[in-house]
Amino acid sequence: MNKFFYLASQSPRRKEILDQLRAPYQLLKLVEGPNSAADFDETPLKNENPVDYVRRAALLKADAGWKYLVRHDLEQAPVLAIDTTVTVNNNILGKPEDATHARVMLRRLSGRSHQVLTAVTMKFGDTVVRELSTTDVKMKKLEDNEIEAYIGTGEPFGKAGGYGIQGIASIFISHIAGSYSGVVGLPIYETSELIKKFGFSLL
Repeated sequence: MNKFFYLASQSPRRKEILDQLRAPYQLLKLVEGPNSAADFDETPLKNENPVDYVRRAALLKADAGWKYLVRHDLEQAPVLAIDTTVTVNNNILGKPEDATHARVMLRRLSGRSHQVLTAVTMKFGDTVVRELSTTDVKMKKLEDNEIEAYIGTGEPFGKAGGYGIQGIASIFISHIAGSYSGVVGLPIYETSELIKKFGFSLL
């Protein structure tokens, strides 16, 4: 029986949620990118469906995490990996590259509903268990000055869809149907059910 699992994520929001749950995890510091020195590349494939993409990206990270601990001769334990994406009309909105990109994203989300997909994967050797959280989110109609002020906070950067529901952008969200924590980046219910299958309990 494992005493802990590895978290293959650098997200401070995911670490904060796991810390609040007193989950027994250790951090794996993986490198993401398209170059050969990276542990994985989460770039979407051409015409890839958002659900297929987010599930593939989470599995990719879990595989990379397992290879990392084997390569570095670390104690073997399950690897938890997560990927979150925002989708509008079946189009993937990733993380904004700059202020112009963030502006485009926020205007696409303004005054309409979108989906936040978070895939959770845990891997231990050849055993892989996967869960998917789907949440509908409605954003109010944003004025240009609100978009500019929000971009000025710096919060859109590093976040799928160009906003963080747990931050200042919460004032823009008029309705959600699904998992709030899934929108933040780690669906608590799905994650707790998944890690139970590997012998972990949060109580």
